[in-house]
Amino acid sequence: MGKIFFFAALALVVVSGFLFAPEHAALAIHPMDQFNVSPLFGDHIAWYTPTNVTLWMGLAIVAVFALLVLGSSRRAIVPSRAQSVAELAYGFIYKMVEDVAGKDGVKFFPYIMTLFMFIVMANFLGLIPGSFTTTSHIAVTAVLAALVFFTVTIVGFVKNGVGFLGLFWVSSAPLALRPILAIIELISYFVRPVSHSIRLAGNVMAGHAVLKVFAGFAAALGAFSFLPIFAITAVYALEVLVAFIQAYVFTILTCVYLKDALHPSH
Repeated sequence: MGKIFFFAALALVVVSGFLFAPEHAALAIHPMDQFNVSPLFGDHIAWYTPTNVTLWMGLAIVAVFALLVLGSSRRAIVPSRAQSVAELAYGFIYKMVEDVAGKDGVKFFPYIMTLFMFIVMANFLGLIPGSFTTTSHIAVTAVLAALVFFTVTIVGFVKNGVGFLGLFWVSSAPLALRPILAIIELISYFVRPVSHSIRLAGNVMAGHAVLKVFAGFAAALGAFSFLPIFAITAVYALEVLVAFIQAYVFTILTCVYLKDALHPSH
């Protein structure tokens, strides 16, 4: 399996070197061009215009549907590869929600599972040379983070009423420090969606930018292109890991925030 992965990654990065480099013979590297939003039809972008972001978000949804619905539709006793992956993903996220958010948080499992599968699929699809990584755009991750923020806040007030404000009152601290800590807790609470979104978009964008820089060198160096290709292979392998880890981090932080909403007392 290790050799198969190495040669598959090597083939992908060789292709990416030619796809990403606008000029094969010259050193022309524009690592941020891969994040440009472009319309699928025409030249003008309006709020209703289908773009490359729309396309790859749609493909991520199709991939999730194919894995979780079509892949496990047979419900075989001896599962296929797709069914095994779907069952592992289901069990992994369910246990995470139960362990972090508690039994009360299990009712939100479908929402958290949807978040994880969409992000991880979008991340993995973005590793295909010539594709578009939707999670590298702060507009996408900010919407995901805002939905988590508003969901958690609404759940907190619905379940606890004004008792939800106990999240900001550190009762274990000395009385004189509690107002100061309450202000700090309040600020940190409203900063959550910012850090939640930037963490995902920043990590994904940085890794892809590094890949394109090395790919540009590979396409420009001709006979010596094998030098940056080895670096690309290593970074690509790291990006496969990052694609999963960032989806995991986004999801587990959602579970932590949900736990705060369900049990706000310090």
